[in-house]
Amino acid sequence: MTDYSVKRIDGMEAAYWGSFKRVRAELGLSAFGVQILDLPPNSEQYPEHDHSENGQEELYVALRGGGEIEIEGERHPFGPDTLASVPAGTKRKVYPGDEGIRLLIVGGKPGEAYEVPVSPAVTELGAPDPTEGQDPPQ
Repeated sequence: MTDYSVKRIDGMEAAYWGSFKRVRAELGLSAFGVQILDLPPNSEQYPEHDHSENGQEELYVALRGGGEIEIEGERHPFGPDTLASVPAGTKRKVYPGDEGIRLLIVGGKPGEAYEVPVSPAVTELGAPDPTEGQDPPQ
């Protein structure tokens, strides 16, 4: 028997005011990390980061909406039918446009089997939402 999952994105468990969908855990994936982020229009809530601490590279796919992705200080238009690969140690930040943006983000460590991060546990089903009780950023 083959194990598989089919789920709607908007029905998935989420954190960070509903913007961070726990896709990997929802689908039972273990070969790579994958999440969906729904960022509101013109927000700056997506943090600049570089994954130098864990060696993870990431693939960004815009599913809807648009904006810009900044990689090492250089901004690029980013919307549907656009992909970006960003190696570990490379700074990246997403800036949603007037419609907001829905991103599929896939990550893994080159040459190594994927390991679910112990911390933060925010990617696990049932994990506490770090923003519980806080107002969303404006």
